[in-house]
Amino acid sequence: MELKLFMVLLGANPPGRNVEQHDYFFGIARNLKELIPSIKAFWPEAGSTLHLDGWREVTQVDGYQVKVVAKEETTKESLEKLFFINLGGYQSGKLEEQHYTVLSVHEDRKYAMLEAKKTVFFRTNTLKGGAGSHIDEKYGIDVDDAYRIEDILSDEYKEQYSIQITKALTVKEDIIHLGYFKLDKIK
Repeated sequence: MELKLFMVLLGANPPGRNVEQHDYFFGIARNLKELIPSIKAFWPEAGSTLHLDGWREVTQVDGYQVKVVAKEETTKESLEKLFFINLGGYQSGKLEEQHYTVLSVHEDRKYAMLEAKKTVFFRTNTLKGGAGSHIDEKYGIDVDDAYRIEDILSDEYKEQYSIQITKALTVKEDIIHLGYFKLDKIK
């Protein structure tokens, strides 16, 4: 079975928290079930409340094919890189921060962030006289706030695998699975 890059939305209610918390996890495996030990290691303080609120196999982004290859099979490093950006913004009358995540393929962070600024979310989640849309954790666009996927993978994945980006011949949207998925029920 082929190795895949997974983007997983994790949810948990860690001790001392009043509401469910969320984070994104990126991992490499043949199937979702194989990721469970790495997911638990990623967020140990979540304990038994840890679950998945959604996931996708990342196979195509922005007209590019995304493929996982073993380090020893890597022939040439792609100029294009896969980036994860977490946009945050505010809406009048809502006491909460809205979020919108973006996966994009670009040669560097600068272009990934410029593209993120073009989203409807970025342009519409701004309060007059208040905080504007931003790429978490800072206001405005900052290089440290867009993550190259290979940089946020665990050391185990970084040592063994590379992400290969090539122009896709056909574009087929990744399937996004949403819902409440208990770890012990994942097959």
